[in-house]
Amino acid sequence: MNAAVAEFNTNIIDDEFKVSATAGEQIASLMTAAEDPVEGIRVFVSGGGCGGMTYGMTYADTIHPHDKVLEGDGYKVVVDAVALAYLKGADVDYTNDGLNASFVFNNVFKAVGGSGGCGGCGSASGGGGGGCG
Repeated sequence: MNAAVAEFNTNIIDDEFKVSATAGEQIASLMTAAEDPVEGIRVFVSGGGCGGMTYGMTYADTIHPHDKVLEGDGYKVVVDAVALAYLKGADVDYTNDGLNASFVFNNVFKAVGGSGGCGGCGSASGGGGGGCG
């Protein structure tokens, strides 16, 4: 009996996750400014607890086999398959209101809650839980 095996598509499609043009420009800028070479910007989901899920960004040194990638003009956004399940239908934008410049996650997976915000930049090495701002 031959069973067809579904192939894992590593490309993120619009129904899964979107990046606005403004956010894409900022992500490309972050990748260019990184001290060490990076493969992309990793979007992650963490938490749970009282505040719901938290969405953040850090540098991606490596793209793993279970990661999905959204390629834009001069940038790559990397999301692992589990995190993408929590981001389904979300989009990321970048707002710059004077001193308050940040990435904002819109339409996040409401069933699990979430802040929809991304804090300031963590370490460039990708350690810790900070974001890229």
